[in-house]
Amino acid sequence: MAVFQQVVKLWRDDDLLAQAWNESFDMMVLSNTMFASAVKYLRRGETLDAIKALKKKDKDINQYQQSVRKKVVTHFSVSKNINNLPSGLVLLSIVIDIERLGDYTKNILDLALHYPDPMISEDFLDELRSIEKEVLSLFSDTLKAVKNQDEELARKLLKRYKKSLAAISDKIVNDCISGQSSFGDEKKNAAVTLYARYLKRVGGHLKNITTTMLNPYEYIGYKSPK
Repeated sequence: MAVFQQVVKLWRDDDLLAQAWNESFDMMVLSNTMFASAVKYLRRGETLDAIKALKKKDKDINQYQQSVRKKVVTHFSVSKNINNLPSGLVLLSIVIDIERLGDYTKNILDLALHYPDPMISEDFLDELRSIEKEVLSLFSDTLKAVKNQDEELARKLLKRYKKSLAAISDKIVNDCISGQSSFGDEKKNAAVTLYARYLKRVGGHLKNITTTMLNPYEYIGYKSPK
């Protein structure tokens, strides 16, 4: 049995950790729904009330995180087996990244609130649309990988992030800052720069979650030496 599968089995064999694991996954599903909706709102324009209502759902993300923390800490405060401590730390690491996903989703919703027109990414740059589509795909595929403990899919996701997201986002941002790319006025330049960076950070936190499936705890979010 693969390492991550063993950890998930441990979580499911313990009542408190099982609850924490289930809440972590539910938290990630909610985060995915919020992110996909935020992108739609930004692209088509949306009412002020709808955007504010979606932003408020971030409170649910925060409540999930607090609940998972409490369950993990409670488990280890009563458990005599400290050998399983890394499994609890993995859960805490996952929910930290999911909470950050919620923060960047709120940033995208702020763009939808304050940018005066629908922000259709391909109207600015084909590359911006490509990373937008890639992050939407990465999010749903990361959910699949975590749900099924699919380590092969997780490895493919890490390669996709490096090849098709980070470098493209960096180029868009750097070109906007240097003046190599310009979209006619300051608000367009600012919107493109911010959106490209937000998408990269969403992808980065998805990458961190993916590494929990493959790496020892100390290498979560980093390249494993193995």
